[in-house]
Amino acid sequence: MRHLIILTLSIFSTHFSFSQINEVGIFVGGSNFIGDVGATDYISPNQFAIGGIYKWNRSKRHSYRASIIFTELEGIDTKSDDLRRIQRGYEFSNRIIEASLGLELTFIDFDLHSGRKIATPYLYTGISTTKHDNYYFLNGAQTPENTSSWAFGIPMVLGFKASFIDNIIVGLEVGARYTFSDKLDGSLPDSQNRQQYRFGNINNNDWYMFSGITLTYTFGENPCYCPDN
Repeated sequence: MRHLIILTLSIFSTHFSFSQINEVGIFVGGSNFIGDVGATDYISPNQFAIGGIYKWNRSKRHSYRASIIFTELEGIDTKSDDLRRIQRGYEFSNRIIEASLGLELTFIDFDLHSGRKIATPYLYTGISTTKHDNYYFLNGAQTPENTSSWAFGIPMVLGFKASFIDNIIVGLEVGARYTFSDKLDGSLPDSQNRQQYRFGNINNNDWYMFSGITLTYTFGENPCYCPDN
């Protein structure tokens, strides 16, 4: 019985040390908004974005990932290619905090214990929630409602990462966020009493993009398969 308990603990310890390969680091880049105000270019960063990232590398091919990113979304009609928006001349800005949780999948085995330089494209998706202030447009001017909301969404990220120096991993990624909200740009007032100020395409929700680099530090024990003595 004693030997069985020792063997069970040994197997658990071996699996746990292998699965507890962690990455922690930062995201630095830019953001751009796609909605009812401003330009509709898909990848056109116009505001600074920064945040933190944590990954639990469950295997060589997938990781659980969490992040928090801060930015200020901006939309300026005069920078659009749409003549109607240019003539309208609306502008908005909205500071947001996004929290995201999901799964990152690599195209190639990403073995952090291989002892050699490695690189791979990857995909990330999951669920996100974004805290933002609510606005509406009154006489063409962005007007605060003095309330805030949470917009849930789906992140869709394509990236490329590679081992860099020692335990540092560097990545480049572009990610779209489809939200289940149409309130980020003020086109849908939060208050029911201001629904007369609604404008834009009522069939399309808001999107925003993050483009940038990630720098993460990886730590955790190497897997150990030791024979019993």
